[in-house]
Order: sequence, then structure tokens, then C-alpha cells
Amino acid sequence: MLKEDERIDQVKLDGVKIIQSKDVFAFSLDALLLANFPSIPKRGTIVDLCAGTGAVGLFARERQPETKAKFIEIEIQPRLADMTKRSIELNEFDNFEVLNIDGNDATKYIKKDSVDLLLCNPPYFKVNEKSPVNESEHHLIARHEVKFTLEQIIKTSADLLKMKGKFAMVHRPERLLEILEEMKSNNIAPKRIQFVYPKQNKDANILLIEGIKHGQTAGLKILPPLYMHDEEGEYTKEMKEKFYQRYE
Repeated sequence: MLKEDERIDQVKLDGVKIIQSKDVFAFSLDALLLANFPSIPKRGTIVDLCAGTGAVGLFARERQPETKAKFIEIEIQPRLADMTKRSIELNEFDNFEVLNIDGNDATKYIKKDSVDLLLCNPPYFKVNEKSPVNESEHHLIARHEVKFTLEQIIKTSADLLKMKGKFAMVHRPERLLEILEEMKSNNIAPKRIQFVYPKQNKDANILLIEGIKHGQTAGLKILPPLYMHDEEGEYTKEMKEKFYQRYE
């Protein structure tokens, strides 16, 4: 099951198991935050776009253990897609499919207008002259828009989502205006936004956003801020309740 450089990570003692490796891009709190952000449908189709090692989809499945929905993990990197497949087997989940494809080709494999919920933890950074081209390929593709740009991600998401299907993404706050522009261009109405802060009196460093395809443009909610750490550097009570206690 495990290769030489791999390990198994769990957030909770009895929680979902995810195969990780120091040689590839590992999941972070961003994946946990996204998996906890939208409601998880009890049936239908859920797509995890830019899946990496499958953390978002696996954590979302753990939140709604009774769901009959089909999860589709889309990941361009063969090594990460393989790790995702083995993590699914490790957790004995039978309602998952892994597609090792370019996200731009998703509609060749998944019917348009068919997805109930699309989750995305995308590359955060544009490619420019300051991009760290000396990074490993795994990290470069996961962090920078070398294969899949924000514009392409939101267009693909809109193509896949059914009418009133939900789009949920984690990103960086500094790209909020771009995200809103692309959502508007692709008929995804923003409905919920939450800013995540490392601690009080610090700038937000994570953005969570949810929208509805062909939803009404009115009714956007800005949720209360979420603080990750207290003044002692420990996780706040809210963070502990989200990640370390059994889901309701």
C-alpha cells in the first residue's frame, strides 16, 4: 500500500487516512477548511477539482458519512492521482472515482450540467518572472497556474455544474476581485464568503467562497471571521471543534 517515501496522516485518531509524501505537495489546513465550508449533498455528484492527494474529497466524505453521492477526484499529476486511489482503498470508500486528467478536459469525461457540488483547492499563484521555476514539478504545478489558470478553473466548474449547483473554493484574499469577476462571467452567483485569519490583529490569509450556478445575484453573505490560532499559538476553540471532534 505505501511506497518507500510515504506516510499515512490522520487529523483525528478515528478519522480519514490520507497517504502523503515529503516529495510531493501535501494537504494543509486549506483542504480541511474547504471540506468543512459547504453543505455536502446526500446524493448526486461531487467533483473535487485540482484534487492533489484527494484530501478535500476525502474530508468532505467524512463529514457526510451517509451520503450516497458519487465523488470524482480530478488530478493532473499521475503520482498524486495514484496516492489518491490508494487512500480511497485504505478508507474502504466505494463511492469514489479518480480521473488522472488535465482539468481543462473534464467535460470530456463528465457530462456538462451534471454536478451538484464542485470543490476546488486550486493553484494560488500566477506564473510570472518571479515564479520559482527551480521548485519540483509536483510543487510547481500544485502552487502555480502553469497547467490550470483561475479563469480556466471557474469556466470548467461552470460547465460541469448543473443549474443551481454549488461551487466552493479556497483561495487567497488578494485574488478576491478576480474570482468575483470570473464567477460573474460564468454565471456563478457568489453567496457566501468567509475570511480566515492566522490570529486576531493579523491580515486574512485564506479566503473561502461559495456560489450557485445561475443563482440570484442578491443575497451575498459575509460570514464571521475565522481565527486559526489564539495568542498562545494554539488552535482556537472553533478550529478544534471543526477538525478534532467527531462531526455531528
